[in-house]
Amino acid sequence: GEPLRRYEHDHPGSLIHVDVTKFGNIPDGGGHRYLGRQQGERNKRATPGLPRGADYKPRTGTAFVHTVIDDHSRVAYAEIHTDETAVTATAVLRRAVAWFADLGVTVERVLSDNGSAYRSHAWRETCAELGVIPKRTRPYRPQTNGKIERFHRTLADGWAYARFYPSESLRRAALPDWLHFYNHHRPHSATGGKPPVTRLTNLPGHHT
Repeated sequence: GEPLRRYEHDHPGSLIHVDVTKFGNIPDGGGHRYLGRQQGERNKRATPGLPRGADYKPRTGTAFVHTVIDDHSRVAYAEIHTDETAVTATAVLRRAVAWFADLGVTVERVLSDNGSAYRSHAWRETCAELGVIPKRTRPYRPQTNGKIERFHRTLADGWAYARFYPSESLRRAALPDWLHFYNHHRPHSATGGKPPVTRLTNLPGHHT
């Protein structure tokens, strides 16, 4: 897609932002953030099935959280994956567009950074199939996707690091409820102190 210089976001679906944010997986028993590095390392060693690096230390791996937000309403969608490939990114886009459609929102444009997944033929072909115009942030100007970067900080504070999780599976299981809270109940300064979902028009029923 063409680099995006100026964009309008006067109605839901006019523009969605997509990106990926990464978090280290939590070992069984909890990680160092809440337990301290020594106990965190012990929990890593005790977690079964972890691959080991060249130094023979266990590697917990990375959670790649693919995020999508609507520019106008700030309504957010997210999925957790093990990579950020074009195959994964395009599958997330398909599901996100369908999810927004269930909320009565037709996605018209999608803004991404210049990561390889978003520069791929698969991404452009998927956008064309969905009837969505792909846009990219200007090179060396990542702040043009600042709305999703702010959402990533909220995601980190409100979900990823919000409390002690005794395992990665429990943290991942908590994401849908947090997203529902963010969309339906959490006041947002950009939406006049109301939850993002209140800015959607023609909302069919009550969706999570």
